[in-house]
Amino acid sequence: MLETLPVLSLAETRVLGTLIEKQRTVPDTYPLSVNALSAGCNQKTSRNPVLELSEADIVQALDTLRELGLAYEMSGGRVARFAHKIEHTIGIPTQASALLCVLLLRGPQTAGELRLNGERLHKFADISSVEAFLAELAERSPALVVELPRLPGSRENRWAHLLSGEPVNEAVPSRAIAASASQELDELRSRVSALETEMEELRNLLLEHLTAS
Repeated sequence: MLETLPVLSLAETRVLGTLIEKQRTVPDTYPLSVNALSAGCNQKTSRNPVLELSEADIVQALDTLRELGLAYEMSGGRVARFAHKIEHTIGIPTQASALLCVLLLRGPQTAGELRLNGERLHKFADISSVEAFLAELAERSPALVVELPRLPGSRENRWAHLLSGEPVNEAVPSRAIAASASQELDELRSRVSALETEMEELRNLLLEHLTAS
């Protein structure tokens, strides 16, 4: 088990996440060649952000992951193939590695999003079971995930992995919040003014009706 967490680059987290994902979604083609890894790392779906890693980037990332004991090369065969060993090296169950995989590939997410996006990797019974595994990962020493501060307007907190160091909280700048609040206030004033105009018109119509009768 690792005593300290590595600080992985975006390319390294993408390669590691892809190895974990493909082991479970396409086991017949796992372990992966560099070519297959390239396709998985650069795919347009289920990735945030979408990347365009070269084969050289992937090979360099694999070298780092192998040095850290997070990946290894399978022996034999004409084409080199690679596999991960995150559960063994970090000491986590497959349910936890499924959650880490989705965080590595898609960035910060809520427990509900993790359950939905990780369904092909592991079917969690409910959101409570997802939250339980996240809590275990957060309470480890060193911690593997962290619960982020809630964004303005959000109902649920998001979680992020710590394999690339402390995440940057994507908080909305205070200036943007103030501008949005000012716009909402202007719209509210406009609505009130329109309602007052309508009420005045209805009052005049009622008075005309009463006068005529």
